[in-house]
Amino acid sequence: MEITSPSNDIIINRVANSGLITIDLEDFYHPGERVVYDLKQNLFEELLLREKDFREFLKTHDWTQYAGKNVAVTCTADAIVPSWAYMLLAVHLAPHAHMVVFGTLDDLEDALFRDALAAINPEDYREAKVVVKGCSKYPVPLSAYVEISRKLQPVVASLMYGEPCSTVPIYKRKKS
Repeated sequence: MEITSPSNDIIINRVANSGLITIDLEDFYHPGERVVYDLKQNLFEELLLREKDFREFLKTHDWTQYAGKNVAVTCTADAIVPSWAYMLLAVHLAPHAHMVVFGTLDDLEDALFRDALAAINPEDYREAKVVVKGCSKYPVPLSAYVEISRKLQPVVASLMYGEPCSTVPIYKRKKS
């Protein structure tokens, strides 16, 4: 792309002519609400889980309130919670929630990005010069940058981080 300046000098847009492909990880951000389900609320005196009471709660609780939401299941009490309790929660949440994970909101964000990035076909970037955009208005976890690097490095000619006009080189395939 060429533009003529007021002084009749030709300005060449090297970024536009470079053939760089920009990937904005913000495009993979899931817009759904993020919530935490704390199993602590189901514990007797915040110490133990009574199976009979818990199963009754599961039957009567309004699970539709989680429709389309992204749910991180955890227990913030210092209690031993049996694995089956988390499994039961997942079974009741799954038909309503977009995603259910065990852990913190950070773990949930990692899982949402991992899920979204799984849809990328690395072959679409074979021998490409790729820039992974660095700035975004949504929080992009570091795990997403690691995952996109892991996924693309075997096929791209080069991988960079930043903006097309100012990049940090990450990987460049050696010429054979």
